[in-house]
Amino acid sequence: MNTKRIRKAVFPVAGLGTRFLPATRAIPKEMLTVVDRPVIQHVVDEARAAGIEHFVFITGRNKHVIEDHFDRQFELEATLRGRGKEKELAILDADTPAAGATSFTRQQVPLGLGHAVWCARDIIGDEPFALLLPDMLHLGAKPCLAEMMEAYNQKGGNHIGVYPVAEDETNQYGIVDISGSKEKVAPIARMVEKPAKGTAPSNLAISGRYILQPAIFDLLAKQERGAGGEIQLTDSMVTLAKSEPFYSVRFDGKVYDTGSKLGFLAANVAYGLANKDLAGDFRAIIDAHLG
Repeated sequence: MNTKRIRKAVFPVAGLGTRFLPATRAIPKEMLTVVDRPVIQHVVDEARAAGIEHFVFITGRNKHVIEDHFDRQFELEATLRGRGKEKELAILDADTPAAGATSFTRQQVPLGLGHAVWCARDIIGDEPFALLLPDMLHLGAKPCLAEMMEAYNQKGGNHIGVYPVAEDETNQYGIVDISGSKEKVAPIARMVEKPAKGTAPSNLAISGRYILQPAIFDLLAKQERGAGGEIQLTDSMVTLAKSEPFYSVRFDGKVYDTGSKLGFLAANVAYGLANKDLAGDFRAIIDAHLG
């Protein structure tokens, strides 16, 4: 099967982060740290590990610090070099994308996720692309997007990352119907946004990771506003699914919604315990507090 290689990824980072006020008055929510790295850095790390070469950020007002974060900082580097901080220099160098590997474009008007994705149309062009929602952190043995890329290379089409949630919580998520399949990669029969309790076709929630064909842009351009008066990505994906295959890729690790306070705290605990340099002492601190 002839499938175009996925080279580019889109990161919608224009949100206001109102659930984290006052912390986000001057700091974008994507720059809040989980252990020692901003949330957006964790997500970019996942994309890079999957082979992404070009990183497209959909920004808004007061998000310039994200652009600065992924740029070279010569004064800081010179200071570290002068102090012999080679380890820190190496970390900065590894985290900085190559020249020309990042693009930033403004959403300007908060019209929803679908509109944010549409804003990337000229940068993506006629290529399939990955879409990663920065709020959602995936912690597992293998990066979520890397598993999705493997599935895409085998099957082509469009792919959505999913993960199991509690049956009584399915009304809080976008849910996929895979007709009872137990396979890790399964065709999607339909997508349901926040189904009423007791009506969900499965307990597999959309996890904020997508691989989409460029045909989605034409659909988003014509998409009428949906829930909340916003242009909803799911609405256009439902339309696209009538002409192109969609597959779910089940992520078997843990997913943390850092857009909520509890999810953010849970992510810090999980990533702290997964850090080999911190885990032992950190676990002792947690045990002391729980004791």
